[in-house]
Amino acid sequence: MMAGERREQRIWRVRPEWPFLLFLVFVVAAYLGLLLLLVGANVLTVSWSQAGEILKNPDIQHSIKLTFVTCTVTAILSVLLSVPVAYLLSRYQFRGRAFIDTLLDIPILLPPLIVGLSLLILFNRVPPSACCWMIAGGFGLAAVFGGKGLVRNVTGGMAVLFGVGGLMLSGGESSLEDAVSGAGLPMTFHPLGVVLAQFPVAAAFAVRTMRTTFDQISPRYEEVAMTLGCNRGQAFTRVVLPLAGKGMVAAGTMAWARALGEFGPILIFAGATRGRTEVLATSVFLEINIGNLPGAAALSLLMILLAVTTLLLVRFFAGKGGAL
Repeated sequence: MMAGERREQRIWRVRPEWPFLLFLVFVVAAYLGLLLLLVGANVLTVSWSQAGEILKNPDIQHSIKLTFVTCTVTAILSVLLSVPVAYLLSRYQFRGRAFIDTLLDIPILLPPLIVGLSLLILFNRVPPSACCWMIAGGFGLAAVFGGKGLVRNVTGGMAVLFGVGGLMLSGGESSLEDAVSGAGLPMTFHPLGVVLAQFPVAAAFAVRTMRTTFDQISPRYEEVAMTLGCNRGQAFTRVVLPLAGKGMVAAGTMAWARALGEFGPILIFAGATRGRTEVLATSVFLEINIGNLPGAAALSLLMILLAVTTLLLVRFFAGKGGAL
């Protein structure tokens, strides 16, 4: 038996692995080659003089500034939302948790144009009273099927509150856009609309990143803190948040990169008006429309550079204890 086992081990050791390794290398090289060809096509299309000329254009400079401002605001809002949402999903088991987890992925799965069209319809066709009634219905369903005790009381109270709001606002013919514009926060075809168009998908990516972060932090740290006199909120702010700091930076960076590449929702909901709502993604679209292919290629290279830099930052924070 010993001799037979040794013979089988020797046969296994001498089996060549190079065909399989060659297959892996071929697949990786083919895909990386395609990516390099895509970048190289833009490089060959534009010259340094053309790139300098397009970047000196005042409209393009305004587009770059607006891109940085809106992406940064979107990233901050995404992190502020993702921290409590991801912590709730990571630490608590409750009825409907899987359903909520599925809903959070809808912005990622939907075609971007649908997100923009939905925002356009919501703000320009739906009155504020209908919005209150829809939110009240959602909280009402959560109160009935979501659980017992405090959860039911809170969701039931929110349903009643929004129901009362719907009653108070009923009878008006104004749209949601009219209401927010009256409050000094116009959305449709305004810079604030760019942030709102970027937010759903960017926040979904931030939630996923923070969910992974909290899953990697052991609940024992919070339990120890609570045995030493902290309540749940204090344990969260004093123990969990410092441990999740690098994950929060990674989530914000990922949200920023995703907001940078957003195009469809911005085009439909905020438009692509020169000097007003134009961002880099829509600048590429506008340059192509006027036949300026070198200018579009120059802007594409700028977006590629920003995306690569952002992803390198994400990888850096992941390697330093982040959550990706």
